[in-house]
Amino acid sequence: MKLSREIKTAILVISSILLFIWGYSFLRGKDLFTSDRNIFVVYDNILGLAPSAPVTLNGFKIGKVNSIKVNPDGKLLVELQIQNEFPISKSSVAEIYDSGLVGGKEIAIIPNLDDKSTISDGDYLKPSKKLGLTESIAAKLEPLEKKIQTLLDNANVMLVNINQVLDVTTQANLKSSIAELNKTLSEFSQLSKSANQMLAENKSKLSSTLTNFDKTSANFAAMSDSLAKANLGQTVKNLEKTLSSVDKIMADVESGKGTMGKLMKDDKMYTNFTSASKELELLLEDLRLNPTRYINVSVFGKKNKPYVAPTEEETTKE
Repeated sequence: MKLSREIKTAILVISSILLFIWGYSFLRGKDLFTSDRNIFVVYDNILGLAPSAPVTLNGFKIGKVNSIKVNPDGKLLVELQIQNEFPISKSSVAEIYDSGLVGGKEIAIIPNLDDKSTISDGDYLKPSKKLGLTESIAAKLEPLEKKIQTLLDNANVMLVNINQVLDVTTQANLKSSIAELNKTLSEFSQLSKSANQMLAENKSKLSSTLTNFDKTSANFAAMSDSLAKANLGQTVKNLEKTLSSVDKIMADVESGKGTMGKLMKDDKMYTNFTSASKELELLLEDLRLNPTRYINVSVFGKKNKPYVAPTEEETTKE
């Protein structure tokens, strides 16, 4: 059967259109002649993920990214094309990660092995994203940048305050203080030289003083040894006995025992003692004033005068 030219032309045109559609889809990363599953993931940020990016499972490529669309709510809808021969649970996670410094972004399927239900065409997976090296460094540098900026601002404020404080008068005072400090250090240097010279001149005296100090220390050590060897325990015991005896005597005196106790406690004895002392005083005074009343030497037998006791008034007048 012969085909007409028109039929051949139509077949050629249709084949060209189908080939163009297939080639265009292939170039976009979409295969028209496959029965793979198309599943979806919604991300807030895809971190630079591009269509045709690989989809891996434990590092093995099982699919690719078909398309990326923007939803009305601003989130990104990513369509994944997954081969049917790899069962994936519905609770698995689709994580965007950085494959390398120049490799771009990829999606890794993190399966949940405990979940036995598998995804079907049109299902949704849970989104996740893992910061790459660049993003991690940027995330860590961001707070550091803020701290550095704050530090620079504080340094700027401090420099401004220093400039305000260090006016002409303050600078002059500071220079004067530094000059005085240099003068003080120079005087201290001269004092040190004088001290060194004095030590050099009195070196022999210092040596003699130290020698005497050594001898004194040796004598003190010997005295300490002597004290250590002395029977201090027996001495302390004797002292305790003596103190006990003194305490007993004082207790007897306090209670009125003995002569001393009676003298201190008995008023009558004290009065008698005072009276006897006064009479003795009068007797001695009369003996001094009238010795002939007590010692009478008569050569010719003259009679003695009768004794008249002195009165207190006579004693007072004398």
